[in-house]
Amino acid sequence: MARILTLTLNPALDLTVRLPTLAPGEVNRSESALSQPAGKGLNVAQVLADLGHSPTVAGFLGADNALPFEALFRRRGFVDAFVRVPGETRRNIKIAEGTGRITDINGPGPEVSGAQQDALLDRLDLIAADFEIAVVAGSLPRGVDPHWLRELLLRLQKHGLKVAFDCSGAALRAGIEAAPWLIKPNDQELGEACGQLAGSAEELAAQVASLRARGIEQVVLSQGAEGVRWFGPQGVWQAVPPKVEVASTVGAGDSLLAGMVHGLLAGWPAERVLRQATAVAALAVTQFQFGIGDAQRLKRIEDAVQVQALAPCQA
Repeated sequence: MARILTLTLNPALDLTVRLPTLAPGEVNRSESALSQPAGKGLNVAQVLADLGHSPTVAGFLGADNALPFEALFRRRGFVDAFVRVPGETRRNIKIAEGTGRITDINGPGPEVSGAQQDALLDRLDLIAADFEIAVVAGSLPRGVDPHWLRELLLRLQKHGLKVAFDCSGAALRAGIEAAPWLIKPNDQELGEACGQLAGSAEELAAQVASLRARGIEQVVLSQGAEGVRWFGPQGVWQAVPPKVEVASTVGAGDSLLAGMVHGLLAGWPAERVLRQATAVAALAVTQFQFGIGDAQRLKRIEDAVQVQALAPCQA
């Protein structure tokens, strides 16, 4: 399997609380609660582990509540390259209603100093040659500037790694300047990165073309229940998942990214890459845990995914 490094700069301990309907200002009684280490890069790593990989995980981790993360790393067989920082990793609350609606309450997390940022860069310099690809995903912690993120991506690429990148807002705009190998925005994020939301298929194609002209090889556009549109040397492809019962949308985009990375590194034909990645994302919304919880259900979903080529291969 491919040698993969995932970076989660702002991980979190997620507490997911399930209840039929949230009544603001009232006493609400939950049906269940699940606490788990999370963060986009770690979510990607868990899906990759279920697909047969043994990722190394890195980023910044609060020293005061690192134990749940370290337990996850041992259970999953991840190599731990996180830099510990003073304080606690942030805690997030996800309120999941029976309708599938999720309300997020995200904590602030620790402040990461310049010295700690340098420590992570130094660590990556030491280990980068061991990997083929780095997945950099998620928000930035306090103290980390988007321009630092750009330099991080450039440094990884100088070491010869392909970079798959998934951020939003100012972090996405800064990261795009480094021309990573793959980006995975949604419609809103792509519009923010390009200055305006595309109002037509032609405008969308023009936005993607401008990004690919800057050196971004793969643009994977996640569109929720409408599926995925993928632009790259393989052409333009679209996949639509079957309807599934939604438990939580948290981690669906991370699962899509993991599936795309897995299929592309395996050298699969485009249709197979997109079909499985879309199915992995669709499976993710049916569960609260991260990873591939039911391989047989994944196969059934994969068989029902509709995939079509919209344009021929591109240079």
